[in-house]
Amino acid sequence: MVSVDNLKVEFGVTPLFEDVSYVINKRDRIALVGKNGAGKSTMLKILAGKQQPTGGTVSVPKEVTLGYLPQVMILSDNHTVMEEAETAFEHIFELQESINKMNNELAERTDYESESYHKLIERFTHDNDRFLMMGGTNYKSGIERTLVGLGFNREDFDRPTSEFSGGWRMRIELAKLLLRQPDVLLLDEPTNHLDIESIQWLENFLKTSSSAVVLVSHDRAFINNVTNRTIEISCGHIYDYKVNYDQFVELRKERREQQIRAYENQQKQIQDTEDFIERFRYKATKSVQVQSRIKQLEKIIPIEIDEEDNSALRLKFPTAIRSGNYPIICQDVKKAYGEHVVFHDVNLTIERGDKVAFVGKNGEGKSTLVKCIMDQIPYDGKLKIGHNVQIGYFAQNQAQLLDENLTVFDTIDRVAVGDIRLKIRDILGAFMFGGEASDKKVKVLSGGERSDWL
Repeated sequence: MVSVDNLKVEFGVTPLFEDVSYVINKRDRIALVGKNGAGKSTMLKILAGKQQPTGGTVSVPKEVTLGYLPQVMILSDNHTVMEEAETAFEHIFELQESINKMNNELAERTDYESESYHKLIERFTHDNDRFLMMGGTNYKSGIERTLVGLGFNREDFDRPTSEFSGGWRMRIELAKLLLRQPDVLLLDEPTNHLDIESIQWLENFLKTSSSAVVLVSHDRAFINNVTNRTIEISCGHIYDYKVNYDQFVELRKERREQQIRAYENQQKQIQDTEDFIERFRYKATKSVQVQSRIKQLEKIIPIEIDEEDNSALRLKFPTAIRSGNYPIICQDVKKAYGEHVVFHDVNLTIERGDKVAFVGKNGEGKSTLVKCIMDQIPYDGKLKIGHNVQIGYFAQNQAQLLDENLTVFDTIDRVAVGDIRLKIRDILGAFMFGGEASDKKVKVLSGGERSDWL
């Protein structure tokens, strides 16, 4: 359906990837994998037509439709949840309006034997059949199933989207995308804002969907359950395996081991041949054999070993100032928005050294409680931060708050204080932003890269 030929993308001097060619076929479920910054999100943007490559082409037939879910998007807040979901069926509404006009025209006309009247009947029949096939009469039940599957309650349907967090609004966008049923789904981290039940629902939806799927996800279980093909982007090239992720890991390991063995055998053969040539180069009785060995060397095609990206984070956290024994104490903490009580009677003591996870379904108040602790929102009850407690806070939307026109270095330089400013280059190097990478603009970074060094 979609053909990628000799694709090349450059940011600065070094290509992100080059000479990339592959085909997306019907029913393909492709996991696009690779380290942060390898080019996964860029690849999806190019497939979706949102970004132009430096070279090469992406060919999409006219009749093939694409649906793209980016990691970050600007969301509209002018509708209720149901109204926003219904925008996925704008094409059906347009078709329905056209059918109504033709129906009215057929009722008013009396030239029953004319050719144009018969053509109008044919067009009406064709479009009406198409309307029924597209679910025009029961689209609302499809919307309800999808929204419920993604975690919404039925009482949420008439609430304004502005009342929901960014994660819930992303679910609405995902629902709209799935409801459109495009031929190819391009999904960039679709599980980021989903709970376990919603992830399982999405898995089943994608496995039974007729759409081809290309997805990026760090959820290994999710991509194993959904995909049947893995394309790895590594060191500027792609490696295409017709298996799911777990099998891909095993096959990649076996392939590299085979390449290493073949390379070592070839190197031994080359060394033995060169030794023979050097030993008998000037011996007349061996001249024919020497010439034969020289020709053998010229014909050898060097075996290449796939490059492997071994870059990794190198972190060492400095010792924190000793805090009091109880960094956080909550007493009868309550948070409500009008009549909607998010939580109440929260009595919680966190002791120094504790490692605490807030768990629960989306909308239960995990992020809200953290915001209360950070004193970002008002609440009822008492919440005390202990002596000498320094809090580092990474919000859900932290990466979206960055100034995209600054470089990586300038972003860190603006918040660094004291002697740490002298070590910015070293710190960025530990987060794999050494050398020219520290001069990249934030706007060209992937979502994973933005989060890495925040």
